[in-house]
Amino acid sequence: MAPAPRPVVDRKLDFGDVRAPADVTRVASWAVREADNGDRPFVIVDKRRARVYVFNPAGQLLGDSPVLLGYAAGDHSVAGIGNKTIAEIKPHERTTPAGRFASAPGRNALGEDVVWVDYDAAVSMHRVRATNPKERRLERLATKTAADNRISWGCINVPVAFFDKTVWPNIGEKRGIVYVLPEKQSLTAYFPAAAPPQVLAQASTGKSNNAKP
Repeated sequence: MAPAPRPVVDRKLDFGDVRAPADVTRVASWAVREADNGDRPFVIVDKRRARVYVFNPAGQLLGDSPVLLGYAAGDHSVAGIGNKTIAEIKPHERTTPAGRFASAPGRNALGEDVVWVDYDAAVSMHRVRATNPKERRLERLATKTAADNRISWGCINVPVAFFDKTVWPNIGEKRGIVYVLPEKQSLTAYFPAAAPPQVLAQASTGKSNNAKP
């Protein structure tokens, strides 16, 4: 028996009333234009501003929210980090890696619902936990600045209400694509096709604005 045809997705990027930063818009535009997400919902994590954006497969924004991220700035996970215990992880190793990830719903060692972003590195998206009052995770999420949103061990901590209403119904009950934007390296180092149109045009013609006379 032939497999059932995949549904046709009528793609159109739609942020609604949300004014997203340029980097977020560029990656979302590329993902929708090139159908990089296939027929899956997708998420963009803007690490510099500590914010997450959730889209349906067609590119309609379903919601955005502040998040908590890895304590240390950086775009790579330390080799073997997923096999370390919490006690073995050094402060500078507590990064949230950048890149394109095929997410999968699952459960962590505590039996909690999580969306696995990078399973090998033990990086997931999950409800924020306020188990250590000294970390002030709920208070950090409530502030208007992203400067205090770096506290996790690398996972993406989401407000409980947003996780339950927006994240889990869309990429928790099914697989999705998660784009985590870099904070140290350039956007095009991870998403070269998301370069501004003029840069792509120069690349295709071999021209450069930096040519010497």
